[in-house]
Amino acid sequence: MRRGDRSAAKPTQTAGPAAGDRDAGTTETSAGRAVTTYAQATTVGDVLVRAAGTWPDQEALIFPDYTATYAELLAEATRVARGLRALGVRRGSHVGIYMKNCPEFVHVLFGAALLGAVVVPLNARYRRHDLGYVIGHSDLTVLVVRSVPGDPVDCLEVVRGALPELGAAPDPLRLAVAGAPRLRAVVQLDPDSDAGSGIVSAARFAELAASESEQAVWRDRAAVRVRDTAAMPYTSGTTARPKGCRLSHEALTRKAAAVAERYQVGPGDRFWNPLPLFHLSALGPLLSVLGCGGAYLSMPHFEADQAWRMLTAHLVTHIYPTFPAVVQDLLHHPAYDPAALPRLRMASGSLPQDMFAWTQERLPAGAVLVSTYGMTETAGLFCISELDAPLDRRAVTNGRPLDGVQVRIVDPETGAVLPAGRRGLIEVTGYCLFDGYHRDPEATAAAFTSDGWFRTEDMGQVDADGRLTYLGRARDMLRVGGENVSPLEIEAFLNTHPSVKLAQVVGRADPKYGEVPVAFVEPLPGAVLEPEELIRFCQGQLASFKIPRDVHLVTEWPMSATKIIKAELRRRARESAASTLGDGR
Repeated sequence: MRRGDRSAAKPTQTAGPAAGDRDAGTTETSAGRAVTTYAQATTVGDVLVRAAGTWPDQEALIFPDYTATYAELLAEATRVARGLRALGVRRGSHVGIYMKNCPEFVHVLFGAALLGAVVVPLNARYRRHDLGYVIGHSDLTVLVVRSVPGDPVDCLEVVRGALPELGAAPDPLRLAVAGAPRLRAVVQLDPDSDAGSGIVSAARFAELAASESEQAVWRDRAAVRVRDTAAMPYTSGTTARPKGCRLSHEALTRKAAAVAERYQVGPGDRFWNPLPLFHLSALGPLLSVLGCGGAYLSMPHFEADQAWRMLTAHLVTHIYPTFPAVVQDLLHHPAYDPAALPRLRMASGSLPQDMFAWTQERLPAGAVLVSTYGMTETAGLFCISELDAPLDRRAVTNGRPLDGVQVRIVDPETGAVLPAGRRGLIEVTGYCLFDGYHRDPEATAAAFTSDGWFRTEDMGQVDADGRLTYLGRARDMLRVGGENVSPLEIEAFLNTHPSVKLAQVVGRADPKYGEVPVAFVEPLPGAVLEPEELIRFCQGQLASFKIPRDVHLVTEWPMSATKIIKAELRRRARESAASTLGDGR
């Protein structure tokens, strides 16, 4: 394990899985690809244990100032497991992680998993109110905190604000917190920080770890079942309180293996993903990559200069920018040169159709851009474009479901299953589904149909070949003068304007039409853009009822963990309209 190592890593091979490294449960197809012949269900802890036994000296985890092999990563996870065990963590205990992307996040994730504990990855954007609620609601036994050096947010101070009783706690190993009655300890892993009263410092945690044996950890590990709950991430809660989704080891690890197969990731590959580890969009790919011998590259937060240095220094094979803002910042970077990414084979992006085609053109020759679809309740992605699918299929659809997962489209009013090509609500079933919302049986019951399918509340359609196309959140669909309007359609058109970096469309109440579209637009850096220009751009191209009534220029988006918060945009649209009426305009 090396901190401060910024040298370019030497990849052990130049393409996907080597035949000698494949599992005994795989066979060769005529195209030379490995196809899984059995379900790779295991525990999250054993994903790392198996990898460390198979590729001990291969690089597993890379940050800008840190690199660890599989053997080193397992050693760190085991040390954390010993410390957690000394604090009373056992199979079924809940362990919270409140930190931005850093190596310690991964250490705690696998350390807790080795014991059979339930990992609760807390949104690093949470502040006192939200954090206090989730700490109490999730029934944490231990909360582990780490502030990222140089970050303006001191995670421990946020925790102290959420749990004011910590300052008066006489014994940091036996907390008594009214709002979190099961919480026994808060651990601060920053070795350079003065933890203060009520907190287990990094040094004290190391002492506790030394008091427990590795053999005790391995005994606990042997008792973990694949149907036990492995993780309990919380949904964003933009319209209600966050809900904890209980995800089993099976859901996470089988999904991880299936995603790795669809992405064709194998030993020696290098997978870059800047998204937050507390979210399934990073946690899922992490398990995919570490399960098949690749190296996972992350960073504390996305910053284009540092990202570009990582991509080129480590000769990445797969990138996971996913969201339009990240894609745009990378491909518009002054140093961007596709020739500097000679090993890149795959990029993943949830992008509008025109932006998708533009992005594919900018990638190196031979690199394939794919679309995806998933959510927290399905353990992350469950639809992914095949790498050999034609561009028009990858740009328009989100691909076919993974093996073992089924998707259907139902009528929003009647619940009747609709044929291919019809628009309706997306429902999904399969091994990937969550096991319910924590302490919320009513919401759990409402989320499932009588025959066990999960209601996604998303609109979509399935083509004759089984490929799913996501059409937006059902609650985001607009009803303009009796016409159904998809915000995605208007956004896709606005994104074709040469000065637009990203557009988002929401609905606003209107006395004449019931609802009208309103656009929020971020211009490209240096571009001069006026709202009236965008409205003229739409005229003659979109139906009149689809043309935004107002356009607001933005420089910063209201964000949840990984998504723009449209509820906030709707609030801004309402307030802007009210202000205009108040001015008599």
